[in-house]
Amino acid sequence: MEALLLGTGSADGWPTPFCRCDSCVTMLAEGVIRTPTSVLLDGRIWIDPGPEAPRQALRAGVDLVDVDTVLISHAHSDHLDPAFLLHRSWVDDRPLTVYGPAPAIDRCRDWLAPDQTSVRLVPVTAGDIFTAAAHRVTVVRAAHEALGEAVLYRIDSDERSVLYACDTGPWAPGAMEQIGASRLDLVLLEQTFGDRLDLAGERHLGIETFEQAVADLRGSVAVDERTRVIAVHLSHYNTPDVEARLAMLGMETGRDGQVVTL
Repeated sequence: MEALLLGTGSADGWPTPFCRCDSCVTMLAEGVIRTPTSVLLDGRIWIDPGPEAPRQALRAGVDLVDVDTVLISHAHSDHLDPAFLLHRSWVDDRPLTVYGPAPAIDRCRDWLAPDQTSVRLVPVTAGDIFTAAAHRVTVVRAAHEALGEAVLYRIDSDERSVLYACDTGPWAPGAMEQIGASRLDLVLLEQTFGDRLDLAGERHLGIETFEQAVADLRGSVAVDERTRVIAVHLSHYNTPDVEARLAMLGMETGRDGQVVTL
């Protein structure tokens, strides 16, 4: 299993182009630019097709031609730019299945021609389990203030397992049961707010709640010392030393273009 992190930033990225805080100035000076979070899994499963992800694929030296499955976590614009469906249709008419909560799927419909038959839109809800691109996909409830339902995804191949948990606040009721207790090889978990405790009502994780979320997974035995835990959906609310801080806890911070091979 291989995950290409097309983007690892929050909605406005990190650094944010409208900000001159110490965090943004430092990241800009270091040339570390994070775009909205999006992942390409095994070259076939594209998770959260946001507005910058297609160009990020090209910058990483890959294309999206073999993608036959799209998973959408929720309908917010940084996680879904449905215009990709139109752009793809100009050059490619191979079968594609798009899964996501009903509000996200509804946003996709206007970008398909009335006679489009190669693209299949499938609404999902927490608790659903299906097979896509030779992977078993479990839909997990998310705690996030989205446009309608937000979900997370557990994706299993024959030998490896990935949890994509972006966006979510502390785990929603029932999420641990839906994730399951069998071991995960990779956890891509959002960590948006850093040390900002006053923003908890936005249903994102900061460093403390991120640590607790991982501890919950360890308690359920889904995460052990072999699991790679990578923070994504990072924002300028984090201090520039967040990479070192998480490394001390045995966790990583994602970077755009990073390839994670399991």
